Amino acid sequence: MESKIALVTGASRGAGKGIALALADEGMTVIVTGRSASGVDTGSGLGGSLEETADLINKRGGRGVPLACDHADSSQVEALVQHVKEEFGSLHILVNNAFAVPPGLTDDKPFWEQSESLEVMFDVGLRSTYVMSRLAAPLLIAAGAGLIVNTSGFGGTCFMHGPAYGAVKAGVDKMAHDMAVDLRPHNIAAVSIWMGLLRTERTMRALSEDPSRYEGVDKWTESPEFTGRVIAALAKAEDLMDHSGKILVAAEAAEELGVVDIDGNRPGSRRSFLGNPPTFSGAVVR
Repeated sequence: MESKIALVTGASRGAGKGIALALADEGMTVIVTGRSASGVDTGSGLGGSLEETADLINKRGGRGVPLACDHADSSQVEALVQHVKEEFGSLHILVNNAFAVPPGLTDDKPFWEQSESLEVMFDVGLRSTYVMSRLAAPLLIAAGAGLIVNTSGFGGTCFMHGPAYGAVKAGVDKMAHDMAVDLRPHNIAAVSIWMGLLRTERTMRALSEDPSRYEGVDKWTESPEFTGRVIAALAKAEDLMDHSGKILVAAEAAEELGVVDIDGNRPGSRRSFLGNPPTFSGAVVR
């Protein structure tokens, strides 16, 4: 894996940062993107930056490459992919993780009373996943084999934060399935990975601010690096292409691949509580 190149979007903090660090443990070159370059405050109040993530990647044995990019702006994404093409020539793993978390997402209101700010998720979450994949696909094809991962979750099958959030998660799941059809002749797999509740900066802040609402939740959380460990194991698996086009629950894939979390434990699947991932028809209509 030391010769492989990965690109993780939305990696200044949270899931993206954790995934990038887990891939760094494999000795990979990990390109990390997002808006939070060093010294840039994007208003989240959560800290973290691409420079910090890249420094940690280097300390973990990988090579960190921070490239600032607002994934809501297609011209910036085009410039990013061109830069990667010129410097590296190809790409082996793409993790579509960039996501906008608008204010009021978890407010207990019907969708018609929610803020229109939630619509930003369609740009950074759904549309950004498609644009990044479309532009980066030729780089994975140039490598001769590879893996595209869309990070997602149980919001694609149960009611979670309302219809806008659910549509985004269901959308990136279906994209992975459909992208897999076109990518299979090139030996490139595409999957959607359903993460559990991650111990991100945002989650830990929510738990501390309203402990009564989330009482007991911390007992079944996952580290942000857990998903990255699953991705690394999947990328090395001999049967990688057998997984292509599927929705994988991270906890279940970890059990199959022999992956544990950073504390040595293996988080349990929330399938019995939140529902089963959808299955898609094998029909192909062009």
